Amino acid sequence: MSVTVLIASYLEPEHVARVAAIEGVRVLYDPALLPKPRYPADHHGGPFERSQQDERRWRALLAEAEVLFDFDFTHMNDLPGLAPNLRWIQATSAGIGQTLVRTGLIRSSIVFTTASGVHAAPLAEFVILAMLYFAKNVPLLIRDQAAHRWERYSGRQLRGSTAGIIGLGRVGREIARSCRALGMRVVAAKRTVSDRDAEDVDLLVPPAGVATVIRESDALVLIVPHTAETEGLIGERALRSMKRGAVLINIARGVVVDHQALLAALRDGHLGGAALDVTTPEPLPADSPLWDLPNVLICPHSASTVDNENAKLTDLFCENLRRYVRGQELLNVFDRERLY
Repeated sequence: MSVTVLIASYLEPEHVARVAAIEGVRVLYDPALLPKPRYPADHHGGPFERSQQDERRWRALLAEAEVLFDFDFTHMNDLPGLAPNLRWIQATSAGIGQTLVRTGLIRSSIVFTTASGVHAAPLAEFVILAMLYFAKNVPLLIRDQAAHRWERYSGRQLRGSTAGIIGLGRVGREIARSCRALGMRVVAAKRTVSDRDAEDVDLLVPPAGVATVIRESDALVLIVPHTAETEGLIGERALRSMKRGAVLINIARGVVVDHQALLAALRDGHLGGAALDVTTPEPLPADSPLWDLPNVLICPHSASTVDNENAKLTDLFCENLRRYVRGQELLNVFDRERLY
């Protein structure tokens, strides 16, 4: 018996071939039935609607599938009924918890595996970019270049400063290693503290010590999942406890930060800057004042997206598929308990 895999978002032919080459796997893939990608590693695609005939074809594929590569974003709310044989979904992102709650999939018997670790390097690179953006006052350089103005100035160095990280998972550890390579001191908070995590940082504290991380950071990085515990974690009190001139970098979820309190801290200069890969709501409305603040760097939830992402996702999926075929434990199984 072969395992029937349905690829539910666009994947390049060479990666589809890698999946199909695994012994014991049968692949279903018809890109004509999927949204077209707008950029490399776009898993949602642009506006999309199937014809009645194509919808029948797609539902027939769903009915056969035992495994999905990526969520079927066209049937998030009725997927279990349309795919009665579905046992496992390999997600293409790490933060899937709220998606599962919103769609009710959290109550299904489907096993979900995340893309945890796949985006660690690009996210760490974005964090370093954001730190340098403010330390070297890139906005000033851009303004002066546009004005053809040569005027010397003084920036800051990262070496010797303190990077704070709230959420020391795979991404957090990659950020920590990158910061330490630049000579920065790293303090971090993690839900469960282990000796392995402590190797990558200078100070590691449990959640009760988050205030220490916030207070000591010259640049504070948020990389936590959206849970009841993390929603609104960085409010007015936390922001005002940060060093004057410190930088906030949010690559977690927008709801982790109180945006009104953030605006106030940016406007009055208490914060030196904010780099936001995520906002609330998303997309960030065109009339949001965040767009126009000179000390804000906006990234449209794209810090993790790079041109070789699908290759890395396929590496992970193929490894998990081999494990699935052999009846072994899968990598990155989503822990439902962490939502509560």
